[in-house]
Amino acid sequence: MNASPTDQRRLLDIAELDARIGQAERLRSNPPQAARVKELLAQRQTYQQELTRMLGVRDDARTELSRIESDVAVVQARSNRDAQRLSTSANAKEAQGLESEIASLAKRKNALEDAELEVMERLERCDADVTAQEKLIAETNAEGSRLSDEAKAVVTDATARLEEAKRDRAALVASLPDALIALYDRIAARSTGAALLRRGTCESCRMVLSETDVQAIRQSTADAVLTCPECGCILVRTEESGL
Repeated sequence: MNASPTDQRRLLDIAELDARIGQAERLRSNPPQAARVKELLAQRQTYQQELTRMLGVRDDARTELSRIESDVAVVQARSNRDAQRLSTSANAKEAQGLESEIASLAKRKNALEDAELEVMERLERCDADVTAQEKLIAETNAEGSRLSDEAKAVVTDATARLEEAKRDRAALVASLPDALIALYDRIAARSTGAALLRRGTCESCRMVLSETDVQAIRQSTADAVLTCPECGCILVRTEESGL
């Protein structure tokens, strides 16, 4: 196939636009923040599960504390009642029994209050754990929200650049021969469509052409459409080609 050197050079512009289009499409479908956002979503789920467990432990501690407080109130009420009865009792045997029961109730109350203190300390630790976990979830949500906003901005920008590049490409394609574009598109479907031959090296695959290949290129006419023997892209010759 033959095409003017000017038209062949324009293929480099199309290749550049195709690269920009590919980059914009990748950014639009997978912005750089996406992986971290996905990671944060998984972390938040794990954190939320742990928070649910912590809340259950705290609820159990609150229930236990409430039960102990109720038992303390019952013991205190019974002790007060026995003390009142003792103050009015004239029966020595009854008085002795009441004193014994009051002493037992005092021991029971002390034991309950010790248990109450232990549960209160445990509940305080539970509250601290829940607060720390809620803070962790809030920080995760904040980072996720920030990154999501950044990702949306990236997608919006990539979409605008994609549309612009597609418009520029369409205008450039319209100015070139159909056969040349058809060849370019067939090659671009599997690799870079066109690349500069710079000092005997293909800019697409970075292959240094053999002296035999370089000599064959030198002997070709300026309008001959040549391809790289390694990657198959259209080799565009300029004053930088070293021919």
